Amino acid sequence: MSLIDFILHIDDHLIPIVNQFGGWSYLILFAIIFIETGLVVFPFLPGDSLIFAASAMAANPKYGLNIWLVYLIVAFAAIIGDSINYEIGAWSTRAGEKHSWFNKLINQNNRLAAEKFFERHGPITIVIGRFIPFIRTFVPFIFGGSKMHYGKFITYNILGGLLWTGLFTIIGFFFGNIPFVKDHFSMIVIAIILVSVVPIAIVAIKKKISLKKEFH
Repeated sequence: MSLIDFILHIDDHLIPIVNQFGGWSYLILFAIIFIETGLVVFPFLPGDSLIFAASAMAANPKYGLNIWLVYLIVAFAAIIGDSINYEIGAWSTRAGEKHSWFNKLINQNNRLAAEKFFERHGPITIVIGRFIPFIRTFVPFIFGGSKMHYGKFITYNILGGLLWTGLFTIIGFFFGNIPFVKDHFSMIVIAIILVSVVPIAIVAIKKKISLKKEFH
């Protein structure tokens, strides 16, 4: 099973998981969101679509998922995940060249994109970055490496975590079981991913325009 297939048909994969594991499905949801946000080498996991699909299933009584539990668990996983990622970034900076092998595991293009996003938007990047695939995994890592005080980081972390998971929980719960959405779920997931990536494209385009102006 390819990653693309898993993302585009996450509802099809999530249904048998819930049917087979029942209440343990909450732990699986926690684990996937925690890994995506907490481990900088796993930015490709489908956090947005997973929350959307799980919330849509919670709207249907036959799956036995409680929407409040879904929200609390994914929000907690996102906040704890970013905190761990922050510590990994801080450790990476302290360790320096002693653990240069670690940097080889990290996608440097995504890391650079997160750094540019941080330079442009400042601390609010912690909140905004939550809504952008790949970027959200690197943002806490970058802030940990920047030596930002953890007390300041955790405030933005909690705000961003609650807003990100809350938005996709609400959208999934209220719209996920509408016939049109169910029939075109794959296209909806693609739209979610594309919309999330738009801010990166805008920043990249503005950067190229500014560079061209500098050389003319």
